[in-house]
Amino acid sequence: MFAAKGKFETISYTELFERVFVYARALSTLGLTRGDRLCIFAENSVEWALSDWAAQTLGYVVVPIYPTLPTDQAAYIVQDSQAKAILIGTTELAQKLQSVEVRKEFLKTSDGQSNLASLAADSSLSRSDWEKAIDRADLEDVATIIYTSGTTGNPKGVVLPHRCFMSLLEGIKKSFPIGETDTFLSFLPLSHVYERFAGHVLPISSGATIAYAQSLATIASDMGKVKPTVVLCVPRFLEAMRNRILDSVAKQSSIRQKLFYFALDQGKKRSHERLAPLFPILDRLVGAKIRERTGGRLRFFVSGGAALSPAVSEFYLALGLPVLQGYGLTETMAASCVNKLEDNHPDTVGPPIDAVEVKIATDGEILIRGKSIMAGYFNMPEATAEAIDADGWFHTGDIGEFVGGCVKITDRKKDLLVLGNGKNIAPQLIENKLRAGHLISEAVLFGDGMEYVCALIVPNFEALRNVAKQSGLQASADAGLIELEPIRKAIKAEIDGVNKTLADFEKVKKYELIDANFSVETGELTPSMKVRRKVVKERFADVIKGMQRN
Repeated sequence: MFAAKGKFETISYTELFERVFVYARALSTLGLTRGDRLCIFAENSVEWALSDWAAQTLGYVVVPIYPTLPTDQAAYIVQDSQAKAILIGTTELAQKLQSVEVRKEFLKTSDGQSNLASLAADSSLSRSDWEKAIDRADLEDVATIIYTSGTTGNPKGVVLPHRCFMSLLEGIKKSFPIGETDTFLSFLPLSHVYERFAGHVLPISSGATIAYAQSLATIASDMGKVKPTVVLCVPRFLEAMRNRILDSVAKQSSIRQKLFYFALDQGKKRSHERLAPLFPILDRLVGAKIRERTGGRLRFFVSGGAALSPAVSEFYLALGLPVLQGYGLTETMAASCVNKLEDNHPDTVGPPIDAVEVKIATDGEILIRGKSIMAGYFNMPEATAEAIDADGWFHTGDIGEFVGGCVKITDRKKDLLVLGNGKNIAPQLIENKLRAGHLISEAVLFGDGMEYVCALIVPNFEALRNVAKQSGLQASADAGLIELEPIRKAIKAEIDGVNKTLADFEKVKKYELIDANFSVETGELTPSMKVRRKVVKERFADVIKGMQRN
């Protein structure tokens, strides 16, 4: 394991075990008993990880809170979970919960040292009592309650017993080749079930190394330092990285640009097992240099949390950087399906993981069953009964189909658009195609009761600035950028290109450009970076009505 402190410090598994004991002693002074809830409200850090492991050894139930959540939502989670204590990352986060009357402790002191380690001196917990506490753990004991961010309403607490982790670990290792020689670069929030399982529990159970990124801004340099073999990510990360690569290429000479796109074309042909005689030499000139930026050892990315455009996956595969797309929900312990390195189907989320059952209901909804399914929603028996039927099938709310043994997700059940003429539109597939464009960062489709599909488009402002510069134009702000005619024409060209691949009733007939990015803080995105359609629809109601009238 590596700890980021400006530089990376190596921690062996033996030392990790000893540090967990120290943290367990510290947590034992908080006044909690087995089964009590302990919130962690902090950015990723080694201290976060150590606190989680220590809490598990004592039988405490960890309730993570996204550090980006606004005050009311963070306070709601503390109160709804009936937490007895909170571990906090920074004074800014502490201010969000200053009105919550629960014991609070900082993970670190003001000078960056472990605050919990200092609390251990006041503990009476002995080594033998600690090891007895570890042995008391039962598979049905609750390990964690993770609150789903939800696209509407208050979040629900997903109760995950230890059996969810253990069942999935046994199944995923049969299809997911992880071992002691692997190094994970961790930068996704540990408060999310995806990183908590696949970037925290899975590597430790496999004897792998975890390197904690210093910050989102340092990921590129951190890759060069730790040379990861596995990087867990979300589609937005891959899209942004691809855009940076393309922006860099656009600034190079015309000869270098042609070389890059020739190499990309040869790489795509090779990935589809078509004739690509110049691939080896072009890969050495182009692909190898890009792989070196990731540290030169990367075996694959794993993409989860949202749908990934096949075009984005194909881009990386052409450069020798495979992306394995997976699928799961908080309620299913993150991973239910994942592609295999030796049999990767980028237009799907892969086959079901061993020990996980997946079937498609008559209405197209994806149903999942297995020991990795949650015990239920915390103190919400009616919601639990609605989500898990009498036969144990969890109803995901996603629409999909099987394609050659792999699951392909086509949309969200509640997101289907019904036009005024009765035509049903699956917006996510179209939105993914639009987001695959270099100039489009986000796209949200609307059309219920309308005569045609319309869209709100959030541009890739960094890419727009390059287009403006190449056209000899400039704007003082993003709002000014989207008014420039060359930019509007370029975005229209990308939308027209997508429309050519769609049925007439699916085509985006009208759209408006938004002059600012969606964010968690402004409410359009969940902490896991999913679009809150309801919020977007309410916030831009006048804009949508305008597209409907014009």
